[in-house]
Amino acid sequence: MGIYAVIMAGGSGTRFWPLSRKQKPKQFLPIISEKSMIEETVNRLLPKIPKTNIYTIAGEKHTQVIKSLLPDIPVENFLIEPQGRNTAPSLILATAVIYLKNPAAVVAALPADHLIQDEKFFLEKIRSAAEAARKLKHIITFGIPPSFPSTGFGYICFSDKDPSRVQGEDFYPVQEFKEKPDYNKAKSFLKAGNYFWNSGMFLWRADVFAEKLEKYAPEIFPFWTQMLEALRNNDQAQLADIFAKIPATSIDYALMEKAEGVAMCTGNFGWSDVGAWSSLADIWRQDENNNVSRGENILLEAENCILYNPGKLTALVGVKDLIVVDTKDALLICRKDQDQKVKTIVEKIKKMDKKEYL
Repeated sequence: MGIYAVIMAGGSGTRFWPLSRKQKPKQFLPIISEKSMIEETVNRLLPKIPKTNIYTIAGEKHTQVIKSLLPDIPVENFLIEPQGRNTAPSLILATAVIYLKNPAAVVAALPADHLIQDEKFFLEKIRSAAEAARKLKHIITFGIPPSFPSTGFGYICFSDKDPSRVQGEDFYPVQEFKEKPDYNKAKSFLKAGNYFWNSGMFLWRADVFAEKLEKYAPEIFPFWTQMLEALRNNDQAQLADIFAKIPATSIDYALMEKAEGVAMCTGNFGWSDVGAWSSLADIWRQDENNNVSRGENILLEAENCILYNPGKLTALVGVKDLIVVDTKDALLICRKDQDQKVKTIVEKIKKMDKKEYL
């Protein structure tokens, strides 16, 4: 397909604490299968994108883990960000690397830790989206049809009139990116019908990306030209200096929310961001009382629970809507509808300076 995939693998996965830790966050864990999530992400691309065109980007320590998980990827494709500065700096760096190979190349920026259930259909969508990015000179994103009024996702507002049609797929003009809403606002989005969840996946031609940075993110564009120079000279010290100065912000905020010429394709391929423990209720196999688990257990009059405790017999009696996660040094017990607050627990641990639990 002539696509370069960039796998964003630098996240901390704090909502999956205590299983996800600083040295081994969610993307490196076997959460949805026997393989790590980043292995699943790469394997689903291989039928259409060769290993030579698959890149990862993360910090140095995480990249060492990635290399051990993905030994068949060329070593030069493991891109290292000098310091974590959110997705905009990392994707500017990755796109600059590919730009120097081929300015007209299509870059697919993909998270390392998402679930795609219909992988064949996903690859068909990627192929159409890549052709749209190439032909229309637009940035392409996937919008996920919302199944409930989520307050945990950002939304894409799009126009359903006059879509561009490429390879049998409709690409709708994006009108606005919306931050995570409150519940009432999320309900209004679903009622309107033209608000889809933001998948965090983007495709662009490398040269078009540069043009849009120059036009819509002029405060960041100088860092693009500096990165190109540093890469041409293989100057790692200069790259580190650039990363120390570039704004630490997301690609959504830095560019997507400001740019014109962004189009959305419907991402109806069985997507989940696997963003928190509660998401596993729809991924792991359920018993007759809607419980899901990993590890040996006895569940007596327990309903709608999520249990993770491999290697130990665990009994739940007369409880419902609980998350129970037991690791060698930490135990989480959480109401199922409160799992977004697990991130707050991690923040409190940091303040307590209990680094051994991070």
